[in-house]
Parts: sequence; C-alpha cells; structure tokens
Amino acid sequence: MQVTKKSQLTGVTRTIDIPNLTEDQVNAWMSGTLIQKAMPHISEDHREFLMTGITPAEWDQVFGDED
Repeated sequence: MQVTKKSQLTGVTRTIDIPNLTEDQVNAWMSGTLIQKAMPHISEDHREFLMTGITPAEWDQVFGDED
C-alpha cells in the first residue's frame, strides 16, 4: 500500500510503499487498536512512518545514528 505522510520533524511530505499493509489494518489502528496489534507484521520503521511521517534516514539525520 502506498502511504503519504508529512514528517513531524521536517515538514517534508513523502510517499513510501508498505508491503502487505491493508486498509482494514489502517482502519483498526485509526479506530484505537494499538498499531503493534493492528499491524504485527509491519516493521518498526514502517510503523514509525505511519504514526509520524519520519523515515529512518531522517531520524538518524536529526538525532544521530545509534549504532
């Protein structure tokens, strides 16, 4: 599923493809189900993007790479 979000850090709007994400899962999350329960197979990075619009590269650029 293609998802477009505006980053809460930079204001940049990006569209990414999140494989195997369904509208039913998004609707469950939007209706109050915890994102981890609504989309257990989606990566943490993709869930972060859904919630905040922040990509891993953007996170590293702003906060530094934890590795």
